[in-house]
Amino acid sequence: MSVSSYLGRHQPRTPTTPDEMEAMRRAAWLKQGIIVLDPTTITDDWTRRAVINEANRRYGKRRESRDG
Repeated sequence: MSVSSYLGRHQPRTPTTPDEMEAMRRAAWLKQGIIVLDPTTITDDWTRRAVINEANRRYGKRRESRDG
């Protein structure tokens, strides 16, 4: 039995699993046409670089970047 409380929203949330993240990415694409890509999962070097370059152009370079 679970008890609801106003303070419940202040409790720490369990981390999202990789499977849950993938499901959210899929839902964003299918429902809204939004693409969420993890560059480390793109195996083609040219495509990965193009995605990173476009993200940098639109949103600015990341401080702690994995793309070198």
